[in-house]
Amino acid sequence: MEIRQELRRQIIALKPSDFESLALRIFQYQAKHNPVYNQYISYLNIETDKITKLTEIPFLPIQFFKNHTIRTGFPPEPTVIFESSGTTGTATSRHALYDATLYESVSTSIFEQNYGRLKDFHLLVLLPSYLERNNSSLVYMMQHFIDKADSPYSDFYLHNTGDMLKRLRDLAENPDGKGILLMGVTFALLDLAESGIDLSFLKSIPNLKIMDTGGMKGRRQELLREEVHDILKASFGVSEIHSEYGMTELLSQSYSLGYGLFTPGLTMRILLRDVNDPFSIFDHNLAGSKTGGINIVDLANLDSCSFIETQDLGRLGAAPGTFYVMGRFDNSDIRGCNLLIL
Repeated sequence: MEIRQELRRQIIALKPSDFESLALRIFQYQAKHNPVYNQYISYLNIETDKITKLTEIPFLPIQFFKNHTIRTGFPPEPTVIFESSGTTGTATSRHALYDATLYESVSTSIFEQNYGRLKDFHLLVLLPSYLERNNSSLVYMMQHFIDKADSPYSDFYLHNTGDMLKRLRDLAENPDGKGILLMGVTFALLDLAESGIDLSFLKSIPNLKIMDTGGMKGRRQELLREEVHDILKASFGVSEIHSEYGMTELLSQSYSLGYGLFTPGLTMRILLRDVNDPFSIFDHNLAGSKTGGINIVDLANLDSCSFIETQDLGRLGAAPGTFYVMGRFDNSDIRGCNLLIL
């Protein structure tokens, strides 16, 4: 479809000043060609041709990904269908990836905007709960990053943390100037920090970054974010803990370089809604002191839906576009994104 190809080109070449105009064009495209989103909009009695601002766009509740196929247009067979981890007895979200090249390009660009070239990193990835299944969007993304980094030290680690620590010791003793990123699901990083293993050698690695994601996954008691990060900082000898915020239903990510403050990727924008009225969006200038439900515009979701009403609670930061994740709505499921309650 010609319009889809034009929108894709604009996503790849996106400038911050063009975000809202492109989002409105994608909205009109998806409102027409996404059957589930189209039906949802019709139930709300919304006239799509009267939508002229980002804050007027209806956001699709994220729960729709659990029992509907969210697809815009007639894409080819998916490369993979990502599935959330869920919990025992709960339905999982499913999100088909139809354009792997777009996803890989967007996720790489977002990482490199925050950290620099992947080729300048060694990536050691500790994701046991994700590696136990074969349809995790996070594993897919990190595999692409590992391939791009092209480092003999970069790899996934399931339960073989001994091998991972051996490689970190080697990097500590033989530095090559590259950055070292140890990314792990939160519970696994805590398990390592509290294992009694001597990790003091990590303090000698000046360019080591520790990044958590995914929360506790039901494996450990939930803790305050500050508590988790204090434990990790003390054990790994770093001044700040970085974090990644993403989810099965999104193809863009946000990163925190510390203090729990996230910066969304160029293709992503956060809006906050009133917790008592899902159709009321806070004025951006007034939202800094308010906690609200997180609505996400993800332009990379071109073939599914770019306008997602999540079950996360957030607060906007002082810098434009930045945000904090405060927790989740009480009646929502435990999910696989970075949700350490403040």
